[in-house]
Amino acid sequence: MKTTYITTTIPYVNAAPHIGFALELVQADALARYARQLGHRVRFQTGTDENAFKNVISARERGVPTEQFVATNTAAFRQLATALLSSHDDFVRTTEPRHRQTVHRLWNRLAPGDLYEASYQGLYCNGCEDFLLEKDLVDGRCPDHGTVPEPVAERNHFFRLSRYQDRLEQLIASDAIRVIPQTRKNEVLRFVQGGLQDISVSRSAARSGGWGVPVPGDPDKVIYVWIDALVNYLSGPGNGGDLGNVPFWEPETRKVHVIGKNVWKFHAVYWPALLLSAGLPVPDEIVVHGFLTVNGRKISKTKVEGAPEVKSPTEYIVQYGADAVRYYLLRAIPPFRDSDFSEQGLASVYTADLANGLGNLCTRLTTLCARANVGLPAADFGSSPLRTRIEEAFDDFRLDLILDLLANETARLNREIAERKPWEAFRDRQEGTIQTDLGTWANSLRGLLHWLAPVLPHATECALACLDSKPIQKCPPLFPRL
Repeated sequence: MKTTYITTTIPYVNAAPHIGFALELVQADALARYARQLGHRVRFQTGTDENAFKNVISARERGVPTEQFVATNTAAFRQLATALLSSHDDFVRTTEPRHRQTVHRLWNRLAPGDLYEASYQGLYCNGCEDFLLEKDLVDGRCPDHGTVPEPVAERNHFFRLSRYQDRLEQLIASDAIRVIPQTRKNEVLRFVQGGLQDISVSRSAARSGGWGVPVPGDPDKVIYVWIDALVNYLSGPGNGGDLGNVPFWEPETRKVHVIGKNVWKFHAVYWPALLLSAGLPVPDEIVVHGFLTVNGRKISKTKVEGAPEVKSPTEYIVQYGADAVRYYLLRAIPPFRDSDFSEQGLASVYTADLANGLGNLCTRLTTLCARANVGLPAADFGSSPLRTRIEEAFDDFRLDLILDLLANETARLNREIAERKPWEAFRDRQEGTIQTDLGTWANSLRGLLHWLAPVLPHATECALACLDSKPIQKCPPLFPRL
């Protein structure tokens, strides 16, 4: 049995979640659900990054204690995951004791000489929680947040990233660490080949108000939040224990990180280097999605000049249903590049694909089967003709191709039923002549619903319950017309 470990990034909780994180959560959840359907042993993990200095800043601005502020926003991310029907096995908070223990274990396990202290000054963006170079700025501002980074001078702990340049280049070029899509792999390779500099892995505890994971043996410093955050991929399955025996982080497990395009440096460069230094396995695949935009502008949790305003993802879920939001994000949004999100687009896909397409098919066909007293034998999806093509698309993380395939199957079934006009047999009292056709179509629909379940978990569960009744029962409207 294959073993697969799938993770999302863990978002900052400096503000309530927006639809951009919903995209990543739905992508990862659908991949986890498909892996389970294909017979894999699966762990799917998400969570929240609570140690960021921007959380401290946001709490101060609102006049509430940081711990209270973080807990409130973390609850909002948990609620979003529940509302989106996420099937995650674990939700890691980086303020948990198990996480802090694991961060310290990794720090203390790094190879001798890979940590050292030095003075440093640079331009720091609080939004990115990262130092930026002059060449990275646009008109003197952070390209992602539109803010002017502040000069910071500190004496910090550094990690000797430069020691791992050749090894990282070899791992990425050979696809031992597979970066998807190819354009992102090329981007990562160019970055590594351009020369890796050692990185600061601590920050002043005084500047952060003491918020964060303390550096072992140095209470005046906290561990840089991005180093701390990456360790959640170990602290979840490892539960704070020995790093030499972390479940789901074995070499034979397929370890998959689903991330946004703005954080590949941390996941494809910093994280593997830290793991190499600690003598631990590296991730196998890093799947990089683009940004959701509105009129070409990136959506942000916080107010950024010129950034678009969008509703909370929960509002879309209440209005259209979780299944519809999941389907739109996976069907209409290209998986690897930036794409505009619009409520008009969501409504259009809802009507065309779900209400008029799949929903109409389920209601019409089960109504006919119920009238004709049709029942189906036990299902076997192991040899489904769709399975091979779906498995191939899954291996390339092409959920869009899976949904193209299944949308075509929906259209085919609707077309065949419309051409055959089985309802005429009832008018002529000859329903016995169409029972075979109805059974064939119903069996095809059951297979279609099985493979749609990772994307539409609620609707497919309802429809499959009707199909698996003996005889088949009429399915209620799955996607009422808007």
